[in-house]
Amino acid sequence: MENERIMHHEHHSSSGPGYASPEDAMKAAPEKVLYSIALYVGTGIEEPDYLATVDVDATSPTYSQVIHRTPMPNVGDELHHFGWNACSSCYADERRSRGFLIVPGMLSSRIHILDISDERAPKLHKVIEPEELKQKTNLTAPHTVHCLADGNVMISMLGDNNGNGPGGFLLLDEQFNIAGRWEHNANGMRFGYDYWYQPRHNMMVSSGWAAPNTFRKGFNLEDVAADKYGHHLYFWDWEKHDIIQSVDLGEEGLIPLEVRFQHNPDSTHGFVGAALSSNIWHWNKPDEKWQLEKVIDIPSIEVEGQPAPVPSLITDFLISMDDRYLYLSNWLHGDIRQYDISDPSHPRLSGQVWCGGLTGKAVSVQDHKLTGGPQMLQLSLDGKRLYVTNSLYSSWDNQFYPDIVRAGSYLLQIDCDTEHGGLKINENFYVDFGTEPAGPARAHEMRYPGGDCTSDIWI
Repeated sequence: MENERIMHHEHHSSSGPGYASPEDAMKAAPEKVLYSIALYVGTGIEEPDYLATVDVDATSPTYSQVIHRTPMPNVGDELHHFGWNACSSCYADERRSRGFLIVPGMLSSRIHILDISDERAPKLHKVIEPEELKQKTNLTAPHTVHCLADGNVMISMLGDNNGNGPGGFLLLDEQFNIAGRWEHNANGMRFGYDYWYQPRHNMMVSSGWAAPNTFRKGFNLEDVAADKYGHHLYFWDWEKHDIIQSVDLGEEGLIPLEVRFQHNPDSTHGFVGAALSSNIWHWNKPDEKWQLEKVIDIPSIEVEGQPAPVPSLITDFLISMDDRYLYLSNWLHGDIRQYDISDPSHPRLSGQVWCGGLTGKAVSVQDHKLTGGPQMLQLSLDGKRLYVTNSLYSSWDNQFYPDIVRAGSYLLQIDCDTEHGGLKINENFYVDFGTEPAGPARAHEMRYPGGDCTSDIWI
């Protein structure tokens, strides 16, 4: 009965697990709530991390407020990225619905399953403890969560039981039991981080940050010199679960993080953001091999008080559902950029807005001075509302933006001009995670109950 309930889970905001096409997704009703990770790791506050439900309905009396908090059962998880049990990859399967969130702890390696029968008040459904994970898979440090068309959920894992690379890919079955590892082997993969798959081309692409033992202690340039950070992109055979091509981006592509194929399932175009090198690379497959080219390059700048030129640090980017715009965040410089990618090989800067950063540009919203820099992004399905939070990773936050410990995070809404290009902060929307009941919290990744630009994949 429990298994049947999971598969036929009722979710009143959607008639199924997703949408028939990206075009259909863009026509969906405007989102009413937004989920955001909120965490206390690294703040000195001994409270569990939690999932915050934020009201994003402009007609609601609680607009731009946290209306519910779903705490995890333990302290010290470092919630980071999260995703769905089902999405548009299994749109045609009427047995499935988008009813559960998979919320891993990157530090604890504990995996939480949240029931969103009531989308305004998610509740804990199940916890997979790290001991079971380690025993069955020798994997730790979960990161990217994607649902698969066969009903499984796949999570990229950044380390082994000892915190070393390269990690691998964990599979959970439909009842959220550990089903094993996805990859046949990880030969040739140095590090793990993000991934995206494009089944019509029998392809998955993955990137590499570093081993948990490296990034957990904070950023050190000596680790870069010692080649402890990633600079490769990996192309996998989706059916055989093997790497078929590895591309070394070299010093021009240090620390490749987020990867995105275009949403059109027929497309072979995609992008990866190299954080430390502060550039965006475009990939395509014009013949038998996948080819990459650097298409956006953001120079480092001199900042008063800093011993060396400061890179922009592109820590997140996403692609609008119609594949027209790419949005990226420069965490250290402090700006968000909108690029028109109608020609993927020649992105054109079409909008820019400042949200803090190290550059000294003072920005305030509703009399709140923005602390830290823009980091995680999420875009409404219609492409008109971009949401942004400012926490990257606890030890890195404390190193580069120690004021976040005192001030907490912000969550902003950026209005996007989708006809002519352009970005503008919405002054009517400000979520202050500095005034949370247990103390200032850090906000990270965001998701919508009906799906979003960084979780839905079409097959």
